[in-house]
Amino acid sequence: MHKAGFVNIIGNPNVGKSTLMNAFVGERLSIITSKAQTTRHRILGIVNGDDFQVLFSDTPGIIKPAYEMQAAMMQFVKSAFEDADILIYMVEVGEQALKDEAFFNKIIHAKIPVLLLLNKIDTSDQEKLEEAVSFWKEQVPNAEIFPISALENFQVKEVFARILELLPESPAYYPKDALTDKPERFFVNEIIREKILLHYKKEIPYSVEVETEEFVEDENIIRIRSLIMVERDTQKGIIIGHKGEALKRVGVEARAELEKFFGKQIYLETYVKVNKDWRSNDRQLKRFGYNNKE
Repeated sequence: MHKAGFVNIIGNPNVGKSTLMNAFVGERLSIITSKAQTTRHRILGIVNGDDFQVLFSDTPGIIKPAYEMQAAMMQFVKSAFEDADILIYMVEVGEQALKDEAFFNKIIHAKIPVLLLLNKIDTSDQEKLEEAVSFWKEQVPNAEIFPISALENFQVKEVFARILELLPESPAYYPKDALTDKPERFFVNEIIREKILLHYKKEIPYSVEVETEEFVEDENIIRIRSLIMVERDTQKGIIIGHKGEALKRVGVEARAELEKFFGKQIYLETYVKVNKDWRSNDRQLKRFGYNNKE
């Protein structure tokens, strides 16, 4: 007997969805920073065993969209409800509601197993935790509740064991050596974008998109050329920084991360270009993979 299925992770921004998926997969597939809305796409992480294949989906944090790109991000969340075999709803201690009532209604009326993971319990005390468990039992009576710490790997194995019990019988969806459904260039873009999220403030990181134009792999080295796109000339100046120092720092840190990720020497070239209002431009959003409109 072989089991396989889609386990889709949803929740508000910054509750630890990416940390959890990376803990399950054992690889850093999703951006993890202290800033909200870092995941923009639906990212698949695949865990294989002899008699199972679990397809975890990390999704963008649920928000009220303010512009076209965010609306497209919420379409990725919507799609995660449609093909899930098991739904993981992730909250943190002290959180009281999902930022979208329609999505919350989908959770409480789901016809599939729902695991409600109460994350970041390492930052809470026993009394608050017990209050949170009873609150969520009332809010989502159809869910099994697991207090966890994705960061500290606490109770993650127990959640995974429960997922294996709940998985439907099915052949594998992907080859057994697959780790994700995304191409190499996607992870180059995400790693560069992560460094920008870490080093720039305010709106800058959210106005940036990265596109890898060249990815040439030889036996000992990968040569990469990536374009960092911003919406305004002033943002371009900030990204580059005085005498190019800011951009150089992003490049150095991204290259080190890429060498760990790919296990090879990396030659990375980055440059910055203005792509005016790309976050509200349908054609540009399609180009960057946000073409999930119905």
